[in-house]
Amino acid sequence: MNSIKTIARRLIMTVLFFGALFTTFEAISGVQAKDLTNWFYQNKSTSETDNSSVTKDKDSFKVLGLTFKYLNQQPLVKTEISSSGETVNENISLEEAFDWTKYQKKSVTATGYTAGVESTGKHPGHPEYGITYSGVKVKRDLFSTVAADLSVFPLGTILFIPDYGYGVVADKGGAIKGNELDLYYETVNDVYNKWGKRKLDVYIIKMGDGKLTEEQINVLNEDKSMQVFRQQYIKSKTKS
Repeated sequence: MNSIKTIARRLIMTVLFFGALFTTFEAISGVQAKDLTNWFYQNKSTSETDNSSVTKDKDSFKVLGLTFKYLNQQPLVKTEISSSGETVNENISLEEAFDWTKYQKKSVTATGYTAGVESTGKHPGHPEYGITYSGVKVKRDLFSTVAADLSVFPLGTILFIPDYGYGVVADKGGAIKGNELDLYYETVNDVYNKWGKRKLDVYIIKMGDGKLTEEQINVLNEDKSMQVFRQQYIKSKTKS
């Protein structure tokens, strides 16, 4: 009698164990038990007529197993960047977050500029003060307004500029010719202390179509998937 009770207890514990295992699998993978059952029977019938599909199914389970193993080894992350499909840690920089080598790059000479008289000849109070050639207001943000030779980078072109961030071509300048950029900063001190003049490679994320609106640049800066990087910029701006 005792041996029967022992066997019954072990059987119940086994059932409970596998029940918990399936529940955990469903929670992690999103695959329901009924879906797994349907998959089993469908592939069982297929395997009777096509041995190659059995091999593919075995390979799929191997890949699934390796994927779970990989995920379990990774540190916790905060934000997913939808534009790249990559998951990034909240402390990682833009330079480190993406594989920029997959984008076309161009060597440029970049200088800093402001909306003030020293760069534009306009004083605060001028009706066009802080207004770019595209019509949008100058902006220093995750996606900032920059000026370029529009025959090289049309209005609306999105560039990634290492150590500056994303630049959206919104302006032009009489002194900007060829592979030259002017990067907007809010103050003259920022121009000299944070940038000055540099030769570097920039990455072309998207070529513009000759137009740019305030709404378009706001959408870029307010994209939820990019807020982890925007907050980094805001924090660095506050510290400085």
